Parts: sequence; C-alpha cells; structure tokens
Amino acid sequence: MLDIKFIRENKELVEMASKKKRLDFDVNKLIEADDKRKTLLTKVEEKRAEQNQASQEIVRASGPERADILEKMKFVKEELSKSEEELKIVMKDWQMLMLQVPNIPDISVPEGASDADNKEVKRWGTIPKFDFEPKSHIEIMQNLDMADFERGTKVAGFRGYFLKNDGALLSFAIWQYAYNFFLSRGFTSMIVPSLVRKESLMGTGFLPQGEEDLYKTQDGEYLAGTAEVATMGYHMDEVLDKKDFPKKYLSFSPCFRREAGSHAKDVKGLIRVHEFFKVEQVVLCEASHEESVKYHEELNRNTEEFVESLGIPYHTVVNCGGDLGLGQVKKYDIELWVPLENTYREISSASYFHDFQTRRLNIRYKDDSGKTTYAHSLNSTAAPTPRILVSLVENFQQADGSVKIPEVLVPYMNGKHEISRK
Repeated sequence: MLDIKFIRENKELVEMASKKKRLDFDVNKLIEADDKRKTLLTKVEEKRAEQNQASQEIVRASGPERADILEKMKFVKEELSKSEEELKIVMKDWQMLMLQVPNIPDISVPEGASDADNKEVKRWGTIPKFDFEPKSHIEIMQNLDMADFERGTKVAGFRGYFLKNDGALLSFAIWQYAYNFFLSRGFTSMIVPSLVRKESLMGTGFLPQGEEDLYKTQDGEYLAGTAEVATMGYHMDEVLDKKDFPKKYLSFSPCFRREAGSHAKDVKGLIRVHEFFKVEQVVLCEASHEESVKYHEELNRNTEEFVESLGIPYHTVVNCGGDLGLGQVKKYDIELWVPLENTYREISSASYFHDFQTRRLNIRYKDDSGKTTYAHSLNSTAAPTPRILVSLVENFQQADGSVKIPEVLVPYMNGKHEISRK
C-alpha cells in the first residue's frame, strides 16, 4: 500500500506503474474517492464538535434555553448519523481502491507483458549431455520407487502425489541441508503456520487480487502458498527497534495453492502441485532504498549459491513489469535446467517491496531522530520441494537408471551416494 499523500502528489508515477505492470487501475477514481472521504470527514468532525459544544452548554442551561439546546442536539445527532453512514460507504470504496494501487517498479525493471519478456542476467553450470536416452523425473522416480502419482491422485485428487523411500529421504535431506546452509548466513529459524488469517494475506498483498488461488476454510481462514505470509504477520502492528535491523528469518511451512486457471499446465509430475513445502528467506530492514537493494541482491545470491552447491545448472532472470506482482518493486527468478523439457523452470523468486507490505501490516520502527517509520520488507525462496526434485533427478540421472546424489546431500542421505534399483 502506498501513502495517499504520495499518490496524490505523484499521480503520473502511479499511472506509469499501472501501465508497466499491465494493471487496470484508475488513479483518478481513487483521487475522487479520496476527495469525498476528506469532505465527509470534515463534515463529521464539524458535527461532532457541534455536539460536544451543545453538551457543554446544556450543563449550564435551564428552562426554555435547555429545551432549545436539546432540540438542536437532536437535529445535529441526526445529521451526524447520516454523515457517518455516508462516510462508511465512501471509506469502504476508498479502502478497496487503496488496496489496488500498484507499487512503483524500479527504473531497472524491463518492459514486458509476461514471463516470456523476462531478461536473463546470469547463467551458471554446464547443461548435461547424455550418451543415453534420458528419462523424465516421473519415469525415473516411479522406476526407483521414489514416488507414486497414481495413488496420490486416488487419495488427494488432481495433482496429488506420494513421495516414498529415497524420494521422501531426499526431500528431508534438502530441508536439512538448506537449513544448515542458510542459517550460517545469519538467519533466525522458524516453523510458521500455514493456516493464516485474512489480515496477513491482505498485508502481504495476496488478497484481494489472488483469492481464487487460495484455499479457504469454513472458519474464514486461509491456507497460505508461502511461509512469507505468516512470517510477515509475525510483527504485524509492532514498533521495532532499529538497532535490531536487519531482522532475517528463515521460515519453513507446508504450502497450498489451488493453481486456479492452470488446469492444462503441467498436469503430470511435481512441477505444479497443490501441496508442497518451502524454506523461505524474509528480511525486515530500515526504510532505505539502498538497504533494500543490498539485501535483495544478497538474498538472491544466497539461493544461487545454494543451487550451485547442489551442482544444478540454472539461470537468473530479472522480471519484466508485466510479471511483477502488485507490491513488488523488483524481482529476480532463479530457474533450474529441466533436461526432458529442454528449458529452465522457475524455482525461486527474490523480491523487495519498500514499505508496501509494512504499511498494510503496520510494521514500524523508530529512526535515529525518534520518528516512527514503516520498515522495508524483502523475501526470497530458499528451497522449494518437491519441485526442486524435478531438476535434481533429471540432471543427475545415470545410464543404468540410477540417480547420483549431490555430494553436499550425501551426509543427509545416510551416506548414500546414489539412488538405484534395489
């Protein structure tokens, strides 16, 4: 969420952001609603002042004068009630429009309408060249009894899956290794709720626009699609101490996405599933563009180095305007090589938001002058499972059908160097 004063003073900038992000937002409609809001607020405050004055006068009045004041108070009360009802309606419209205002993308964000227009900024690793006919992760994992997709569908429905034997062990190995890898970089570890209240999703920007992709409970709560949501909600409505910045959290949670509108995409295997697990990096820092840029690069590099330590080829792209979310200032995607598709697949996103999320969540701190200021927020995927298994097993498959285990994972796989038929 942007400050309304900033929006009014930078109307052209907000219009540019809407255009660059390919969003249909009318800033003039918001300004009109804000004008109505301010007019009604003034009217309500005036009527309340009249009511207060009349209340003071009635104490000193007597007889006919008291009756006149009471009649006047009755009229003022009716007018106040009417204005307050009007204000409620206008405030509701104003708040909904405020939630649709896009954050201003960084000047370095490229133009483009979709992920097809994202720009590659880095490429790492050697694309494997097989001297045999390579198999897909689905065939590999079924042959090695690492996964069961048929029973997954039987039990959980569309996109259901079971990981079993070395498939399950490999997931645990990745989680354990990821925690050791990232915690060495100064993070505080947390296991966070997946079941979250609406406020945290509104605060992080996943609502109201993304509701169709969320699972909702009968109690009105939601299942989050990332640990970022609960982690950001952790400090909601708090005033933090600047000396504690940056606050760096490494959060783990089960995650859920309906994948609404994606029924024809990646219907088989582990690329696009409804239930998965993520280790997420989340940072709160002081309100400085330079600090946000610094930590954005740091978080993204953390994940790049994690992938490099596994030995999986990848490239990094900077997302174009049309592939940015409502609140993101800038975003990098790290995409891993998938041999059977002969392409890279997104495995991690690193984003910074300035104070877009913290304004919604009311996360503040006192700066050096004692002024209360909204913090800046950032996040980046550290390790998503089971999607990362797709690239891992396909890139490390061997001619005999086995899968070589990256050396860094061997200690977490009970010393096993490969997964093979028993």
